[in-house]
Amino acid sequence: METTLRGVGVSHGVAIGEVRHMGTAVLEPPARQITADEAAREQGRARQAVSAVAADLIARGQLAGGEAQHVLEAQAMIAEDPELMADVDRRIAVGSTAERGVYDAFAAYRDLLAGAGEYMAGRVADLDDVRNRIVARLLGVPMPGVPDSDEPYVLIARDLAPADTALLDPALVLGFVTEEGGPTSHSAILARALGVPAIVALPGAGEIAEGTMIAVDGSTGDLFLDPSAEKRAELEAAAAERKAALAASSGPGATSDGHKVPLLANVGGPADVPAAVEAGAEGVGLFRTEFLFLDDSKKAPSEEKQIESYRKVLEAFPEGRVVVRVLDAGADKPLDFLTPADEPNPALGVRGLRSLLDHPEVLRTQLTALAKAAEGLPVHLEVMAPMVADRADAKAFADACREAGLQAKFGAMVEIPSAALRARSILQEVEFLSLGTNDLAQYAFAADRQVGAVSRLQDPWQPALLDLIAMAAGAAKAEGKSCGVCGEAASDPLLACVLTGLGVTSLSMGAASIPYVRATLAKHTLAQCERAAAAARAADSAEEARVAAQAVLSGE
Repeated sequence: METTLRGVGVSHGVAIGEVRHMGTAVLEPPARQITADEAAREQGRARQAVSAVAADLIARGQLAGGEAQHVLEAQAMIAEDPELMADVDRRIAVGSTAERGVYDAFAAYRDLLAGAGEYMAGRVADLDDVRNRIVARLLGVPMPGVPDSDEPYVLIARDLAPADTALLDPALVLGFVTEEGGPTSHSAILARALGVPAIVALPGAGEIAEGTMIAVDGSTGDLFLDPSAEKRAELEAAAAERKAALAASSGPGATSDGHKVPLLANVGGPADVPAAVEAGAEGVGLFRTEFLFLDDSKKAPSEEKQIESYRKVLEAFPEGRVVVRVLDAGADKPLDFLTPADEPNPALGVRGLRSLLDHPEVLRTQLTALAKAAEGLPVHLEVMAPMVADRADAKAFADACREAGLQAKFGAMVEIPSAALRARSILQEVEFLSLGTNDLAQYAFAADRQVGAVSRLQDPWQPALLDLIAMAAGAAKAEGKSCGVCGEAASDPLLACVLTGLGVTSLSMGAASIPYVRATLAKHTLAQCERAAAAARAADSAEEARVAAQAVLSGE
């Protein structure tokens, strides 16, 4: 009888295969004192290794494209951070080898971030990966990374760095499982973009022996050790049924009785557009413009560069809806020219709209660039502000949009519980709401979205989170305005039905999830979705909410 383990399913599909574990570099180099005469040579070795690792990360990003490229380019910036390199040089000057200097400098920076309450845990994971790559190059040992194999396998790792996830070959890596991470981590987002079944936050996964046959269900989060022939057949049949449903589903998103639910795509820039178009996205529900700004953390991109990038996305959806989120900097996306460097809790500090209102010239340039990019195009442009807390925030943003001459709808993201509680007040200043469920959960439950230990509180099925969503959607309906969801919650087909039942008017997600959501919505009426939503809100836990909604939608 097979053993079942459960983590958090973050990417749909079933994978059955043998386990291969992620290779790791030697993490801690030996301590050895060098002479003063050797210091210059060791500093040169360190700089060469850093440059080589940064170049490799950029090359991997160019191969991967899309969101992965932006994430990897941000990692390359970490590798070449001037303050880090200055610390490496100082440590070598007082007797450390190049590899030990790099290791200790990165460890000190890591401790600094951890001491801030791990609000920057996502960047800590990236920092560890960059450190390991530099140290591995200096020691002459294999880089951490995906194992070599001629046969397809299921990959297991403590966590997956973006550099590894971005270049997974779906022909060989059938699926992956990590012990850490959460549903909104970089690895989860990239797994959905790749269409690779994945489970995260599964404690003990690293103890599964190499070569063990396992089955991974990325929809439920279940992992089966040594699955029986019957279990394999059951999983494969379910996967085949889902695949057939996807092939039969096309056109705009709607329930079976014709209630329209536009299905939109989350994109980070022009490179993500082809996949969105191919998946049948009806527009863009979240254009994350911060990736354009991460190319150079020292200064904002020029107006001309912004116009070029924005127009490429707007041109891809003639007559469609494109919702642009203005720069969301701060927390795990710090920018030297915009965000404070000494905040004790960056996620609770000057982030998002707060940063832009402190630097009105940055906001004004972005809004002007959007206005010029949309000139002459039939696209329905909508622009929204991140981290809106109250009506005063919403008014400040709407005023800035008007001053820039922007001919578009102005909206507010609901990511802070106060915005959900006072949504009707905020809607006196803006024309639509968009729920960022990842951050809304983080702030509602005081649970960092990058920390696996609190991933249960990041589960979008949490009834308290559903209550906040219902509150915002109800306020929008009362004001005759729209309220979409652009967080990762929208990519769960079952939850998409519940969100529809809560009154959400559009759903935006990674392109790979659109066919799954479209097919599932098409099976159920609006009344069924409303009953499923009510059942989920009446539950006391995320798991009970999921089970209750499933029972309603399956007719049990």
